[in-house]
Amino acid sequence: MSDFATITYDVAPTGVARIVLNRPDAANAQSRQMLYELSAAFDRAAQDNDVKVVILAGAGKHFSAGHDLRDRAPMSDFEPVGCCGGFDLPGAEGWMATEQEIYLGLCWRWRNFPKATIAEVQGKVILGGLMLAWVCDLIVASDDAEFSDTAVGFGMNGAEFFVHQWEMGTRVAKEMLFTGEPITARRAYEIGMVNRVVPRDELTEATEALARKIAAQPTMGIKLAKQSVHDALDAQNQWTAVSAAFGRHQLGHSHNMQVHGRPIDPAGLAPLRRKSSP
Repeated sequence: MSDFATITYDVAPTGVARIVLNRPDAANAQSRQMLYELSAAFDRAAQDNDVKVVILAGAGKHFSAGHDLRDRAPMSDFEPVGCCGGFDLPGAEGWMATEQEIYLGLCWRWRNFPKATIAEVQGKVILGGLMLAWVCDLIVASDDAEFSDTAVGFGMNGAEFFVHQWEMGTRVAKEMLFTGEPITARRAYEIGMVNRVVPRDELTEATEALARKIAAQPTMGIKLAKQSVHDALDAQNQWTAVSAAFGRHQLGHSHNMQVHGRPIDPAGLAPLRRKSSP
């Protein structure tokens, strides 16, 4: 639809809504505008009773290279969706409030979205790209997809929505974090992080076929099943662990400000730029 600048949104007669990250020239790096447009699109889909399933995809060669580190749009340009405030306060306080709103807060809202969601991913899925894929219920990947979290190279513990151990198990999560090396789509399938791997030219067709199958199910049954799985995660204190990791993430930012004069260690930028080139 034309009311979005960085994403597209449409709904098929089958009840499948399709949200597409639409900054292919920037490898779909997530600007603040994109994140708030994503929030508006998810909210629209949640309120539309004709929508049964949401597909989240990315235009172009890569699903998403993560956060747009060049974006400095003021938070006053956007309407907050959480209860955080003080975005313009000095030091760690304002920085933490901003990341709690646009990264952790939005991801947790989408994780708890009341309808079935499917991430359709290809190419590079890096840092914030992982977060967007992981909030979805299912992931369909092209055979050229690669998943990586390079945050340790920035002097950080990992992406803000830290669910790595649930997504891939503790040892694979540590290897991804410690080395910064990507996990292939096939390896992601083997460890249960991805539901299906298909050839690149069949990705959209395969994802939409799966979405249509789910959309044919009773919405109440889907909602109850999703909530029941999340109940099990909540019983494992997932939110407590995610919140603790977010606090360590903020400690990493503070350390980098003291040592490097910026929130991230600049040594991590060079490899990230190579990996996310369109």
